[in-house]
Amino acid sequence: MLKGSLRKLLNALLLMIAVLVLNFTLIHIAPGDPVEALVGEMGGATPELIAELRSRFGLDQPLYVQLGTYLGRIAQGDFGHSLYYDQPVTALIAERIGPTILLVTTALFSAIALGTVLGVFSAQRRRSVLSHLVTVISLAGFSAPVFWVGIMLILLLSVSVPLLPISGMSSADSAASGLFYILDVLHHLVLPALTLALIYLAFYSRLSRASMLEVLGSDYIRTARAKGLPKRMVIYKHALRNAILPVVTFAGLQFGQVISGAVLVETVFAWPGLGTLAFESILRRDTPTLLGILFFSAVMVVVMNLVTDVVYRRVDPRIKAR
Repeated sequence: MLKGSLRKLLNALLLMIAVLVLNFTLIHIAPGDPVEALVGEMGGATPELIAELRSRFGLDQPLYVQLGTYLGRIAQGDFGHSLYYDQPVTALIAERIGPTILLVTTALFSAIALGTVLGVFSAQRRRSVLSHLVTVISLAGFSAPVFWVGIMLILLLSVSVPLLPISGMSSADSAASGLFYILDVLHHLVLPALTLALIYLAFYSRLSRASMLEVLGSDYIRTARAKGLPKRMVIYKHALRNAILPVVTFAGLQFGQVISGAVLVETVFAWPGLGTLAFESILRRDTPTLLGILFFSAVMVVVMNLVTDVVYRRVDPRIKAR
């Protein structure tokens, strides 16, 4: 098991190095100049100042030299300095990571829990109204763009029926602290988390339904029923434990997609997380900040895949470390 764990960590390290090189190369060969974007924000500059800025940021060096310098700084834990915010990239990410983790984890776990429950119930009653409703919800969830869902929820729950705030993480005019601040944040969290959760709720309900139907048709389930075991024990102790394995697998694999979806959700609801920061960095050609966000997102995906592997082995003890 130790040998297998070390091999996985080594593979993860090599993957992160490849991600660093690929992100850096793609962003720097893309059209646009960070210095020109910065000068545009300043209202213009002389050619001498532009040349000085390019030299200060190392943009006058060949691409391979810039890449080598960047990898050397990353090895020392230095992710660079934001061109626009004039702050260390690590400080900006640390400031925005909390809201993003709160949004993503709330949406993901809500979608997994509710989607699994809906899938299990619809699998037991495959010809019922609930089963057909789950299918319709799945098709709608797969088809609807996440930003459109967010706009529709704003129109429904904030404009037509003013129940929830439209944007932000807390009330601008609020001086609340302690429990009142937490409640205010949760109040603002409902709409963005619901928007993101609805998209993935459709997937997990459909996946758990299909997996449950397959397991319920297995020989060992028929044997358990023939022994006279209670229906509740057959469903939740024997069937669900095996049916949930694909859900656990896809939850880890889709974590990166949830983060990318959070970019659009955070932009729609002005949620002050990494998604909003990434969107602003793209518009302003803030290359160091964007590279830092992409690297951190990749780290989160790799870590979640490792965690998923551990959870998978805990759920199914038949799987041995390889």
